[in-house]
Amino acid sequence: MSGGRSVYALFDTAIGRCGVAWGEHGITAVQLPERTESATVARLRRYGTEAEPPAAVATAITRMTALLDGERDDLTDIVVDPDGLPEFDLRVHAIARAIPPGETLTYGEVAAKLGLPGSAQAVGQALGRNPYPIVVPCHRVLGANGRVGGFSAGDGAVTKLRILGIEGAAPGGQPSLFD
Repeated sequence: MSGGRSVYALFDTAIGRCGVAWGEHGITAVQLPERTESATVARLRRYGTEAEPPAAVATAITRMTALLDGERDDLTDIVVDPDGLPEFDLRVHAIARAIPPGETLTYGEVAAKLGLPGSAQAVGQALGRNPYPIVVPCHRVLGANGRVGGFSAGDGAVTKLRILGIEGAAPGGQPSLFD
């Protein structure tokens, strides 16, 4: 990977220009497209400078791009660096990573899998802090009754619906901008 401080690379996908940051212990962040490329780059600059990705990161980029082109890949073997993340978030991320492409869970179902029924809001907050969307597929977690719920990346719920549609898991079978 990279020694010391993280570095990042940009890459093109079906949903727009994304980015990935990495350090010596794995991927430290995935950046989904913001409204402009300059906004995407500005968010990535907090991870250091742009660099050529090493083989493991280049492979992760290829796989994320393929997933966003509709290929089935759970990305569970991509190494992420969880340094500094709260234990609760790590537990939520582990459950989210186990959701296969094309499937979803609700925030309440994730809470129940944690053994903490009634903590759906905390699950949503943990997913909102997810530094590696796509690799940790927070987009596959929905509100009650298949409602989209929040999404902090890019164009928010529109981006979430777009990714779910690519995976064939749009809530209610049809994406809606008004969910």
